[in-house]
Amino acid sequence: MKLVESMKRKAAMWLRQGISPRRLALTLALGFAIGCIPVVGIPTVVCAALALALRLNLPAIQAANYAVMPLQVALIVPFVRLGGRLFAFGPRPAFDAQALLHSSTLATISQMGGLAGQAMLAWLVIAIPAVALMTAMLTVLLRRVPVVAAAGSGDWFRDQQNPPAPQELPRQG
Repeated sequence: MKLVESMKRKAAMWLRQGISPRRLALTLALGFAIGCIPVVGIPTVVCAALALALRLNLPAIQAANYAVMPLQVALIVPFVRLGGRLFAFGPRPAFDAQALLHSSTLATISQMGGLAGQAMLAWLVIAIPAVALMTAMLTVLLRRVPVVAAAGSGDWFRDQQNPPAPQELPRQG
């Protein structure tokens, strides 16, 4: 029973961690941006590591990450194309899937790695200003949510950690 109570306390603490409007806005913005990384499978690990390193709200960053997962797949090709335009490293032949199937494994890995690298650079160019803009907009929006605004003032969290002592009723008689 003691283990269950300890787990409940840790889970509650984890949910409240980084809940001020500004921290929550940053958490959600990072989750949305990292969720769009054009390499499938990486965002979940990056979000978890970033949330733990910066003491952000882990459930919130993962929820934002999972919310944009369909967008991640849809943005792979645009990021590859944008990366090819922004970071052209010499003449590069047009992408030909059939020629890729008939080339050596090393050539295929090399070409796919180059495309992934260009897509990641394009994502980085877009993600940095997007996180700043989303953080500013979400901060304004979240300050209008009463529960989050109260958490941001510190009152709610402090009251949860140190609830006021019950007052004794005067004895009658």
